Amino acid sequence: MSDEYKTIDKNGEGIYTEKRSKFLAFSFFISSVEEAKEIIEEYRKKYYDARHVCWAYMLGYDRDEFRANDDGEPSSTAGKPILGQINSNELTNILIIVVRYFGGVKLGTSGLIVAYKTAAAEAIANSHIVTRLIEEEITYKFDYLIMNEVMRVIKDVEPRIVEQKFDNTCEFRLAIRKSRMPELKKRLEAIDYLNG
Repeated sequence: MSDEYKTIDKNGEGIYTEKRSKFLAFSFFISSVEEAKEIIEEYRKKYYDARHVCWAYMLGYDRDEFRANDDGEPSSTAGKPILGQINSNELTNILIIVVRYFGGVKLGTSGLIVAYKTAAAEAIANSHIVTRLIEEEITYKFDYLIMNEVMRVIKDVEPRIVEQKFDNTCEFRLAIRKSRMPELKKRLEAIDYLNG
């Protein structure tokens, strides 16, 4: 089970020209379908004079939410090749838009596939790809008297302290990479058991 995913933290742009047709590609970090729709709408308005505004996005740690759109190009010649580039780079939480200005010469289906694929690849190449951790959070409440034991666990297991409250009853909100959560829970439960 992997607890990492790849995405971008800097948007990229690419350009591909074939037989006077221009393909302008843009990549965006997104965290929701709504965000993707807003950006697509914005680019449709910005490039209102373009023949096609094609796109694809992928969302979720498991890369299980995705869509692709050919925007009037022959079926599977635009959105699918764009999505293919997202897949081959194993990216998620990304939207790629490719705007096409028609140059007067038809490219045929294979020409279109190559053009959209190449433009999307350029946008990805000019983005900054990062690997992020999938984290889980836990809230742990404890008596101030056992603070040293709790801090020892935090020092050993190294969760990130998201929030902390100190009083007679203390509280930590901790975040840790998914694969290490069972270890953290086990160590905290051992404290409870020994001090219960």
